[in-house]
Amino acid sequence: MKFAKILSAVLLAVVWEGAFATGRAAEKPVMVHYMPWFQSQLYPPSDVWGWHWTMNYFNPNVITNGYREVAAWYYPTIGPYDSADPTVLEYHVLLMKLGGIDGVIVDWYGMDNFYDYAINNQRTADLFNYTRKAGLKFSLCYEDATIKQEVAGGFIAASNAISHAQQTMLYVQTNYFTDSSFLRWNNMPVLLNFGPQYFTQNSQWVSIFSVLNATNQPAFFTEDNRLPVGAGAFDWPPMWMSQANGGILTDAMMLSYLSSFEQKARSSSWPTFVSTAFPRFHDIYQQAGVGSSYGYLDDQSGNTLRESLSRAMTNSSAIVQIATWNDFGEGTIVEPTVDGISGCALMDTNEPTTEYGYTDLGIIQDLRRQYLDASFPYHTNDLTLAARLFNLRREYGSGSPVVSAELDRVFANIVSGNLAVANLQLTGIESNVPVIYGLSFANAQLQFSIGGYLSASGIQVQSSTDLVLAAWQTVNSLPVGTNQTSFSTLVTPQPSATFFRIKNN
Repeated sequence: MKFAKILSAVLLAVVWEGAFATGRAAEKPVMVHYMPWFQSQLYPPSDVWGWHWTMNYFNPNVITNGYREVAAWYYPTIGPYDSADPTVLEYHVLLMKLGGIDGVIVDWYGMDNFYDYAINNQRTADLFNYTRKAGLKFSLCYEDATIKQEVAGGFIAASNAISHAQQTMLYVQTNYFTDSSFLRWNNMPVLLNFGPQYFTQNSQWVSIFSVLNATNQPAFFTEDNRLPVGAGAFDWPPMWMSQANGGILTDAMMLSYLSSFEQKARSSSWPTFVSTAFPRFHDIYQQAGVGSSYGYLDDQSGNTLRESLSRAMTNSSAIVQIATWNDFGEGTIVEPTVDGISGCALMDTNEPTTEYGYTDLGIIQDLRRQYLDASFPYHTNDLTLAARLFNLRREYGSGSPVVSAELDRVFANIVSGNLAVANLQLTGIESNVPVIYGLSFANAQLQFSIGGYLSASGIQVQSSTDLVLAAWQTVNSLPVGTNQTSFSTLVTPQPSATFFRIKNN
C-alpha cells in the first residue's frame, strides 16, 4: 500500500514539468542511423534467425552462460531481437528520447519482394509508428546497391532500372515524404544514399527525382562527395584508410578525414552537409567467413565518440548523424550492450570483448547539454526507465490488459517528460502494489490517480485520522479497467488531519 503525501508529490511534479518545459529546441537535429533488418525466432511470426544475427555461421540457439551465439563482438542488453517486435521498438525510441537523439535515419533497401527488402521495409514502417509516438523525426538512407542486386538476380532488367527507381521514389513520396514527422531541411525531405553504387551519374538521379512533386524534391546527400542534384554529402567511418596501417584506423587518421571532409564542403560551396559521429568500428565479417575485415577503430574509452560528436555538433553541418544505433555486425552501436559473451568469444578466439552499457548514450546526453541544449534534463540514470518498461512488457505480455494500459501510460509520461510519475508507476508494477500519483487539491476537492499494479478485483480507498491506531475505514471501492482509475472527494475543515491510502482488494 502507498500513503498519499500531497505536498511533496505536488512539488515534485512541478519540478519535473518545469525542467521539461524550459528546454529550448536544438539548433540542428541529432539523428541516429538505424538498421531494421533483424529477425528472431523468439518473436512470432518469425520462424528463423535472420542473416544479421547468424551471417550463415553463428547459431543463436547455442546458449552459453545465458548468452546466445550471435554475429557480433557485442551483445545487446535485451538480447538478440526482432526488428518488428513492438516491445523492442518502444524500448529503442524511449532510449533515443531520453538519450538526446531527435530521430532515426533508417538504412533502407526499398520495398521490393526480393531478398529481405520487403521484410525490412515493413520493419521500417513498424519503427516509424513508434518514432511518431515518441515525437521523433525520421528519414531514409537509400541503398541503390539494391538495384544492382536486382538486376544481377534477374528481378528487373537493366533497361528498366531508372523507371524502377522512379517507382521506388513515388512509393517513398506516398508513404514517407508526406508524413509530418519526416525530417526536412529547407522544407525539403532529407534523403541519404550510400554511394551512389549503381546510379553514379547526376543525370540519372535528376531523372529519378523528376517524377516527384515539386514540394517533395529531396535534400539529397550522398556519401563523401556531393552530386549537383544534391544538397551536400555525409561522411562515414573511413575504414578504407586503415588498410595502409595494418587494418588499424588511428585517431589521427580519423580526425584528418573529418577535417578534410569539412574542408571539401566549404571549398566546394556545398549548400550544406551531414556530419557523422561514431563510437568505434569492430566488424565480425572475417570471423563469420563473409569477407575480409574492413579494419578496426578503437573506442578510446569513449573519446572516439566524444571527438567525432563534438565536432559534428559544433561545425556548420545542418544535421548530425550518429553511426550507428545497432549495426552489430560492424560494432558501431550506441544501443546499450551488456557484459557477456559475444559470438566470437564462444568460438574461443583471443579477440578482446568489451561491453559498453549506457556509456555511449551518456556521452550523447552530455554533449547535447554542452553544445545544443543547456537545459536538456536527462542523465544516464534516466535511461533505465526504458529497460524497466521493456522488462515489464515482457513479463506481462498481453495477459493483463489492465497492466498493459498502465504501461501505455508509463510510455506517455516518459515521452512527455514526467519521469518522476513514470518511475512511481513502474515501481508499483514491479512491487505488485498500487500507487497514488497526480495529486491535486482545489476548491476543497482532493483528487488523485491510482496506478501501478492494480488487481482485477478492484481497489479500496481508505482513510484514517489516526495513524497510530491505524483505524482505517474504506471510503470507496473502485473497479479497475484499462481506463485511468481515479478518486476524488470533498475535504471539509476538521480539527485533525485525514490520511488516505489505497490497497488492492
